[in-house]
Amino acid sequence: MKLRIGLVGLGEVWQTRHAPALRTMSDRFEVRAVCDQVSHRAEQAAAEFDADAVDGYRTLAAREDIDAVLILSPQWYGALPILAACDSAKAVYCAVGLDLEFEETQQVKLRIEESGIAFMAEFPRRHAPATIRLKELIATRLGTPRLVFCHQRSAAETSNHTLPVRPPNHFSARHLVELVDWCCYVVDRPPRLVTGMMHRTGCDAAGDDYQMMSLDFSEPEHPGTGAVAQISCGRYIPAAWQEAVSYRPLAMMQVSCMNGVAFIDLPATLVWFDEAGRHQESLDSERPIGEQLLAHFHRTVTSLVRRKSELEDACLALQIVQQARRAHQEGRRIAL
Repeated sequence: MKLRIGLVGLGEVWQTRHAPALRTMSDRFEVRAVCDQVSHRAEQAAAEFDADAVDGYRTLAAREDIDAVLILSPQWYGALPILAACDSAKAVYCAVGLDLEFEETQQVKLRIEESGIAFMAEFPRRHAPATIRLKELIATRLGTPRLVFCHQRSAAETSNHTLPVRPPNHFSARHLVELVDWCCYVVDRPPRLVTGMMHRTGCDAAGDDYQMMSLDFSEPEHPGTGAVAQISCGRYIPAAWQEAVSYRPLAMMQVSCMNGVAFIDLPATLVWFDEAGRHQESLDSERPIGEQLLAHFHRTVTSLVRRKSELEDACLALQIVQQARRAHQEGRRIAL
């Protein structure tokens, strides 16, 4: 079955992930309409796929020749394209993190459940070859995770090529949600406690240049004995300082397990150690991550069994990020 799709926003990985995947999987997806706040970009993408450039996400979602909506860029829309898709009973592929308050998140979740549409949040770290191999090693060689360290460092927008511009909150939230979901997926359970810390450049900052949180996966009856994850996301080096941005990058994820330790650099590099020594695996021959994600979405839409776990996991990750902010503001750790 070929899905007729509409694109809302063309994100930062459009040319490297989504466009190549859609071209390769033309037997499963047909782009019918494109909407972007920059009309020229929408017209270019529409011409590339022989589709229509439309003025708004509501017009796109209401079209009868569209089965699913792919939201690929946050822009200014927030959750509105999702709600429009619910109104028109269209499946949703969400490649953006929604920085919503808890009540808004619950309202969106309720609308999705009431409409009965298929919903998938794009969590590329889950489906990366290195993550899949790590899960295999945890089950067979490395054993249960004890400590997880996960860090992302990106370039900040710059003003006059010298000082960082304070990043918008949606950047931090989007990446933190993805990192939180990644850690929960590797540990294979939700955390019980969260603490958080945020740093801002100036007291009136519109966004944060560094955020950190710790997740405790211990059972209530055995505090301090379960896995602990430390997650941080920084955007404090000006983009013009390319050498500084790329200097000594940390592994994207480090996992200390009962029988060894592993280091991941996405998408396909995994180095792990056990009593036998060092093992390095390169998984470059795997299918590109964009194709894997879209293939999973196609199965989600065409399957007769509705998968609620996609929505539940996305809401849980967002809730954890929100509670980490609250933990920072109140100076305490919070039970989830």
